[in-house]
Amino acid sequence: MLDLGTIKSRLSQHSPRRIEEEGTDRAAVAAVLVDAEGGCLDILLIKRAAKKEDPWSGQMAFPGGRRESGDANLLETARRETLEETGIPLQEAAVLGELDDIRPLGRGLPRIIVRPYVFFLRDRPNVVINEEVALHVWTSFSNLPNKSCSANIEIEGRVLGVPAYRVEGHIVWGLTERILKSFIDLCA
Repeated sequence: MLDLGTIKSRLSQHSPRRIEEEGTDRAAVAAVLVDAEGGCLDILLIKRAAKKEDPWSGQMAFPGGRRESGDANLLETARRETLEETGIPLQEAAVLGELDDIRPLGRGLPRIIVRPYVFFLRDRPNVVINEEVALHVWTSFSNLPNKSCSANIEIEGRVLGVPAYRVEGHIVWGLTERILKSFIDLCA
């Protein structure tokens, strides 16, 4: 079982890989963990609202988004975006660590580099989603390795087999799957 002590230890020993690239937008996401029954940890995922202009429309994701000019740093971006999308205020003291920077791999996706932050909250907060989010789910972080699979995804009329996780009846793939996998690999 992936416990809080192990996660804290692995994240504190981890030197996150940074991608520095001129002319590329920056974004940040929040992997929010909470205490659950039996000493387990749950993790929050959201489903993005369907919007034509959003290349990740309707996909499962972590709360987060692009850095804005008023954000002091990417940690502030992750905290601001999480508050906007879910109503969850994340204090800086709740940060357990950072994961490796990551970028989308698909053709036609925006040039953006995403920094994932891991947060821990003792108590499960009330989630109040905004118009950018269709729904949210809490799922057991410890059970995620057992939910790894492949899935067929339709993109622009083509069906592709992709690595994925099945979470509460939803398919988690793409950038979010890669972040989850790197987090699980680091902590397992």
